[in-house]
Amino acid sequence: AARARRAMTRARRTANALASHLSRAAFAAPTPAAHAHAHAHRAALNLSTHATTHASTAAAAAPSRTLGAIYNDWTKAEVAKIYARPLLELVYDAAKVHRMHHDPRQVQQCTLLSIKTGGCPETCNYCAQSSSWKGETKLKAEKLMGVDEVIEAAKRAKEAGSTRFCMGTAWRGPSQVGAGQFERVLDMTQQVRDMGMEVCATLGMLTPEQALKLKEAGLTAYNHNLDTSPEYYDKVTSSRKYEDRLNTIAAVRDAGISVCCGGILGLGEEESDRASLMTVLATLPEHPESVPINALVPVEGTPFKDLKPPSGLDMVRAIAVARILMPATVVRLSAGRVNMSAETQALCFLAGANSVFTGDKLLTTPNNEKSEDSFLFEELGLEGRPAFVPYAAGAASSDGSEWKQHA
Repeated sequence: AARARRAMTRARRTANALASHLSRAAFAAPTPAAHAHAHAHRAALNLSTHATTHASTAAAAAPSRTLGAIYNDWTKAEVAKIYARPLLELVYDAAKVHRMHHDPRQVQQCTLLSIKTGGCPETCNYCAQSSSWKGETKLKAEKLMGVDEVIEAAKRAKEAGSTRFCMGTAWRGPSQVGAGQFERVLDMTQQVRDMGMEVCATLGMLTPEQALKLKEAGLTAYNHNLDTSPEYYDKVTSSRKYEDRLNTIAAVRDAGISVCCGGILGLGEEESDRASLMTVLATLPEHPESVPINALVPVEGTPFKDLKPPSGLDMVRAIAVARILMPATVVRLSAGRVNMSAETQALCFLAGANSVFTGDKLLTTPNNEKSEDSFLFEELGLEGRPAFVPYAAGAASSDGSEWKQHA
């Protein structure tokens, strides 16, 4: 009943916002990036500019902040209010912020490869790779791929238009496996970087020493998602603590590697948990270079197999909130995109998403086909982001300083 009431409340908000926006140019052609930057620091734009006389929406109006400015001191109450705003009002402001800091036509294409599948000792209830339910998922553990095999996959990804190559292992962390396997991943990292691609890895929990070795190998960014809020985290996994995730993120940041860190929608959490996750991300000492927004793809045999994935508009809302809270960050539309219509994806790009994952798989879940993405990019007038274009957020590992040697 509570979920139904929330759904009805959100529907009323969206209907009111739609009526007020039909005569506005909220979805006008994007302002050229140069024009946006020239005007970005003019008159302060208040997040609650679009006031409405309706009492419930007035109560949910956003706090007084300068739109497009970067803050690391957001409060949970502020973020909850932003999250509860009428959707089209939220997207309208997020689109403004996006144009202040990014070229709105540019969307990076990334490829994610599972270089070590299955047999993971972690207990993430959404993940097919956990050994805890291998009997139910029927996913067999595989050995770490060879260097040559991974480099061939990276070459294919580059030829298909990807400029960032991401490698994932079903490990608790490198400390779980022998030194030789970690050394092999370091070799892969070096060789992919030498191809002129940005290279990202997600290997589980890291020590500061392991993070430094990845930095020395040329790693651009390290992905380590928080998944959900601190309050809901123990419903997602029992094999690690939230603090473990934050410690790895700190080790990555201290090593001078860019942080890629986001979450997953649809794990059974409430909207308050989504707002709490965004608060954690937006109050890190430095905003992440990248924030992936994932939708749960239920996998048969996992404890979360019967959960309902978030709606497309849930994803749009999360992306818009992330864009407003972290203006310079790249927001990556990640898992679950395969279930989105072209229209929903267009709204995601309008709200601030500027990266997607290409290829037929994301680790073990299906993804959009290349032909579909090519058509979508052409239809929406989007273009790929080249490798090593300077990032407004993140560490020196992705600021473009090494591009000349790869050009």
